[in-house]
Amino acid sequence: MMFVETRYEHVTLDEKGAPVIAGTTMKVQELAAERLAWGWSPEEMLVNHPYLTLGQIFSALAYYADHQTEIEAAIEADVRLAKQLRQQTQPASLIARLKKMQRSNRPDNPSL
Repeated sequence: MMFVETRYEHVTLDEKGAPVIAGTTMKVQELAAERLAWGWSPEEMLVNHPYLTLGQIFSALAYYADHQTEIEAAIEADVRLAKQLRQQTQPASLIARLKKMQRSNRPDNPSL
């Protein structure tokens, strides 16, 4: 996998040009999404991602701050794609079978 250095010490660009935390597969976009969704501080991110250093987190957040428009657009695109895929996906046959079994095992079922 080829990475391109950036002016952010702990951030590199992967082969697709996505910013990732150097030495990991964690995308800057993922940390930004967590910050937006949960409002986590860098210290809270560290607790939730103990394999990262505080320096890596601050570097990723600095990159996000300088590229906020592009990163938030990518987050929104991912959310749209997830919603679209969820709408297109039918419940798994296993889930349907489990629901059927649950209905048949009810005490009020006359077949028991």
